[in-house]
Amino acid sequence: MDAKESVFVMPGDLIGTTEEFTAGKGTYVDVGDIHSIGTGYVHVDRNSRVISVLPKTKTPPQLSEGDIVVGSISNIRESVVLVEIGAIKGKGEREFQMDGPAAIHVSNVRDSYVKNLSQEFSMSDIVKARVINTQNMRLSTAEESLGVMRANCSRCRTVLEKDGNKLKCPSCGYIEKRKLSSDYGTGII
Repeated sequence: MDAKESVFVMPGDLIGTTEEFTAGKGTYVDVGDIHSIGTGYVHVDRNSRVISVLPKTKTPPQLSEGDIVVGSISNIRESVVLVEIGAIKGKGEREFQMDGPAAIHVSNVRDSYVKNLSQEFSMSDIVKARVINTQNMRLSTAEESLGVMRANCSRCRTVLEKDGNKLKCPSCGYIEKRKLSSDYGTGII
């Protein structure tokens, strides 16, 4: 196969063997045979003997441990907050598939003791968190840069403004407490 040759392959197509090449991106090995994971064009690097498949379409991003995600609080329970994840930092604009919400356990909210989760988060708050476990979909906001990025007043639903380490409603003057992200209100992910 010439390096300039453009061979289009489908998922599962045989593209080489481990005797000839090392499996690169977009491939998998099955009993010494190298197959394509998705649709795309075969690319052979003759110098390093690596065979890859360059995707024809972009695949949805996958969550990994350590990723920073942004989502909305969908439920608050006694020891856990549920988050509907909307985006993964640095993984583009493309939607991703996820079954159900992720969870922030009371022990992963701050570096210090948390007595009451409803003083740290409120329904519909927009939060930034780090993925700490992809099996159980556990998140953490313990770092200074993580936490609530946007919140609405519990009384009148106006967007709260940062006032020191608390939040104040510009409409009704109500003051609330949250586990704030260091960049609350900036829109910076």
